[in-house]
Amino acid sequence: MHSCIIVCLLMCVAVFAATEENFLSDAYIERINSIQSSWKAGRNFDANTPLSNIKKLMGVKTDYVSKLPLKSTLDISLQLPESFDAREKWPNCPSISEIRDQANCGNCWAFGAVEAMSDKICIFSNGTQQVSLSVNDLTACCDICGFGCDGGYPENAWQYWIDVGIVSGGGYGSHEGCQSYQFPPCEHSTNINGSLSPCKGSAQTPTCTKRCDPSSSLYYFQDLHFGETSYSFNDVDVVRSEIFRNGPVEAAFFVYDDFVNYKSGVYQHTSNNLLGSHAVKILGWGVENDLPYWLVANSWNTDWGDKGYFKILRGSDECGIEDRVLGGVPKV
Repeated sequence: MHSCIIVCLLMCVAVFAATEENFLSDAYIERINSIQSSWKAGRNFDANTPLSNIKKLMGVKTDYVSKLPLKSTLDISLQLPESFDAREKWPNCPSISEIRDQANCGNCWAFGAVEAMSDKICIFSNGTQQVSLSVNDLTACCDICGFGCDGGYPENAWQYWIDVGIVSGGGYGSHEGCQSYQFPPCEHSTNINGSLSPCKGSAQTPTCTKRCDPSSSLYYFQDLHFGETSYSFNDVDVVRSEIFRNGPVEAAFFVYDDFVNYKSGVYQHTSNNLLGSHAVKILGWGVENDLPYWLVANSWNTDWGDKGYFKILRGSDECGIEDRVLGGVPKV
């Protein structure tokens, strides 16, 4: 009798473990597509990708108390369109269209922040200041932000922008700005061209250095860019108004295991298996097949999802996407 119970328990554990490890399988992807039609799942990650590698990409800490003021006033005179894309409104700001790659560092909290900040600098300067803020600088030097490549707090990144400032810096090997990104792009997903090396292990947080790269002609303290104000939102129409007037915002949301298989359509989670919390950039909204959505830029390179972008259900706080939205105004 006891042996039967033990065998049954072992079988249950085995089934549970298989379920936990199986969300990258073809069968799991097929199941997602069979139970809903609002979005299409497909292979992004190799089926043998370690779970730890995927969880590493989701570096938003959830034990936070936001000190940023809540922006809750809506200008009722503002007529918001049914659909909006910041790339189309500000075509002279190429940073809005950029999809970055965080590589194997868990600093999505920094990517979402500097992407939106960079866009705002261009927008508020009417295109006269084209700058990509340095993810490397923010990740390495922001002590109040958390733990660098081991996760952080997006709210504190926006406060750091005001108090300390962030220098410029492009992607790995770009030699753009003061501090380029330290980690090379790596293969998060299934790249049919095989142009990238696989992401291996976990990157260590860069050392904070208050100086520019040797190849740069800039001086660190002269290159700092600052924010004037920063704030948070948790109202859908206020977020839309902010994007329409002031450009993209950063948002954090909970990631379930089906999300990593996203390819197209309006995402709604079908799984309750939570992997972590992730930060991204919202740059617009629209309606597809009668479903309202947010248009979002991820930081897992262009071969993930829909060329690096995804759409997620708008108006029902899907995965908490409308709970933790951040923005601000730059000093220009």
